[in-house]
Amino acid sequence: MRRLSCLLLFLVLFSCESRKPVIEITKENLKEVLTQYGKENPETEVTIETPYGNIRLKLYEDTPLHRANFIKLVKEGTYENAEFYRIFYQFMIQAGIYPKELPYTIPAEFNPKYIHKKGALSMARSDENNPNLESSSSEFFIVHGSTYADYQVENEESNNNLKLTDEQKKIYMEQGGYMSLDQKYTVFGEVVDGLEVIDKIASVKTFSEDKPLKKIPIKVTVK
Repeated sequence: MRRLSCLLLFLVLFSCESRKPVIEITKENLKEVLTQYGKENPETEVTIETPYGNIRLKLYEDTPLHRANFIKLVKEGTYENAEFYRIFYQFMIQAGIYPKELPYTIPAEFNPKYIHKKGALSMARSDENNPNLESSSSEFFIVHGSTYADYQVENEESNNNLKLTDEQKKIYMEQGGYMSLDQKYTVFGEVVDGLEVIDKIASVKTFSEDKPLKKIPIKVTVK
């Protein structure tokens, strides 16, 4: 009996010592912590399981703070009880842990080669007291959008002071998206499989404009 007790005590102590502590992020240590975490956790593929099917995402390596933060939240179980709680047809579907708030925001990582095409993964943000357009720490959205005519692309480009490549203009006209978000919200990934799932979720019935009638729970995992 004594030998069994000693063994159990050893296993408990070993488990406590081998478990890595969760590093809390603050405004002061954010860049340092996420940069280091990104080096130690280089994954770029994430799957979101929904009642309507699975969505497979690729995260961009050249938005390193957003990629590292997203991987960290997934691995630490932050999205354990998350859901798509905000739905706008022909705009986007949004998920996260709202109304909870983590005590930090992420510096914008705008990149002109990443646009809000259909299937773009982008981080939400507050519009108030946010002159640097920093991203939410946990709330993200996937673009549903709609297609543009050529003259609409030109108008949006002019009105929003954008400079798109011919290929990007073609994407907006053929695949669709939401141009007015470009360079205002950070795109840090895209859907590589499951665009039809985005269509299904964006088409659900809502109340109060953007709340789905039935909860849409999600399970997020890192490959």
